[in-house]
Amino acid sequence: MTKYVILMMVLIVTGSVGVAPLLAQSAGEARAGSPQTGATAARPIDLNAATARDLEALPGIGARTAQRILEYRQKAGGFRKIEELMNVRGIGEKSFLRLKPLVTVGGKTNGISLGKQP
Repeated sequence: MTKYVILMMVLIVTGSVGVAPLLAQSAGEARAGSPQTGATAARPIDLNAATARDLEALPGIGARTAQRILEYRQKAGGFRKIEELMNVRGIGEKSFLRLKPLVTVGGKTNGISLGKQP
């Protein structure tokens, strides 16, 4: 086995997130200059600015749940804190804990200000 196949197997088993762009580049599938999608802890997705496609890149979020997040955002006038994700049908505590390091709300992540305010 090549080192990339072994790396891929390790990442799948450990449930690591945000690795698809890295694996694509390793396999030579990524195009030069193409934007990388998917959230990482270093670059979380803003729940108040995310598109359905952005949300679907999150682990465990499909098209239906992404649409529910967008509907909740519209009805609530935006997310004030990331914990509000648990108000969306289909996102329980377990899902929320998996998503928590990957999302932010208006320049804040996990309650810690990033220094940028919209």
